[in-house]
Amino acid sequence: MSASSEIPESEGRPTYHYCLPASLSAETCLGFICGPGGLRQFYTSPTHLAHDSIQLRWLSGFDLLPMALRLLPVVVVFVAAAASCRAALAFPATGMQLPGLPVAGLAVGFYNESCPQVEELVLAEMRAMVAKDWTIGPALLRFMFHDCLVRLQSNPTIDLRAHFVFVSCVRVPSRRAHGMMRLGCDASIMLISRNKTGERNAFPSYGLRGYDEIEQIKAKVEAACPLTVSCADIIALAARDAVFLVYTHPVVTPVASNGPRYAVETGRRDGKMSFNIDANNDLPPPSSNIVDLKTYFSVKGLGWKDLVVLSGSHTIGRAQCSTFAADRLYNFSGKLEQDPSLNKTYAAGLRELCEPGVVNDTTPVPMDPSSPYTFDLGYYRDVVGNTSLFLSDQALMDDRWTRAYVERMAAAASPEEFFADYAVAMTNMGRIEVLTGDNGEIRKTCAAQAD
Repeated sequence: MSASSEIPESEGRPTYHYCLPASLSAETCLGFICGPGGLRQFYTSPTHLAHDSIQLRWLSGFDLLPMALRLLPVVVVFVAAAASCRAALAFPATGMQLPGLPVAGLAVGFYNESCPQVEELVLAEMRAMVAKDWTIGPALLRFMFHDCLVRLQSNPTIDLRAHFVFVSCVRVPSRRAHGMMRLGCDASIMLISRNKTGERNAFPSYGLRGYDEIEQIKAKVEAACPLTVSCADIIALAARDAVFLVYTHPVVTPVASNGPRYAVETGRRDGKMSFNIDANNDLPPPSSNIVDLKTYFSVKGLGWKDLVVLSGSHTIGRAQCSTFAADRLYNFSGKLEQDPSLNKTYAAGLRELCEPGVVNDTTPVPMDPSSPYTFDLGYYRDVVGNTSLFLSDQALMDDRWTRAYVERMAAAASPEEFFADYAVAMTNMGRIEVLTGDNGEIRKTCAAQAD
């Protein structure tokens, strides 16, 4: 087989188009491959991965001369990363969750001098909101995911069809110098597009709530600290408080245990661009399998443990029938049948709520049927018991690393480990491609016009 040989399709596996965060070094790039679960996450074998400051090449053939020419950078990179790779491969299934690299301009207490009361202002508004409507807390948690996991792209490529042999990471000139910014946690989800081409208008944003609530919190903060606190930071603080606050449900007695009120880094600034194509491409759909999920997360600079921990956010909140009914209840894998992994008793209850063939069915269903109003370990017990709502939830059992974590949390007597891991994972996500310093802007209102 030569490098130019035709590459067959990989058993129906899809081809994706993503990019790595610009902050990643070649050594970090390799960390996704040699770390726990790393080879599994790329076993569909990308042949080429390019972005504005890194190219990751996977050699797919056995032509000796081209391979020899590429071996030198491979050797250099592997020598530089050998010790960390060796340590990563030795990690037990419990894993080590290392915080992402610090981002210049982000800090806990960034507003201590310019707006010292900002976190209490956000908490007070959030407390009033969830007392009025318990469903807004989970909605604002989801809101941060949609803000952070979407960014502007420019011709990134991953081909997931070929077989790999070697890996090399090569630094290439950055497109940032040419004004092509890649954005993550930048409040771009709040921007309004006159042409209906913004993130708000993307398919994954269907049913997304929280726009008015973020604007309400922003107005309260603006009254105290004009043009000081970014909308991106307000979104991050509101998501943290959504996890922490006790929900007052009209029927169910409020529970006594909160989720973790972890420290939030602030100092983000707001972006000025928003495109629906980014949201359509960057957000993993609820029908994703484990390979899809690990690929989506890894190209954001997040690892397998971030994936399995952040999936635990599904312990609170609800989802509409249209987001899961077809895939799990009525047309699993296009076979017009129920997902065989789904608990039959649970499936029968879902069928009563979600009728077949209803387009855009907005009927709400709890994502954690065992304890839908409490931020706890119920989600992981649901996954182990085959009573999770999404295919992407159940997919966590299809990988040794994510499965081990799910099973350990499901059996845990206390959520202490999960809470600590969650704080780290949310911090990691909150660092994705942020704007700081003189980049971006501070807006008086979050819902500005993008075009």
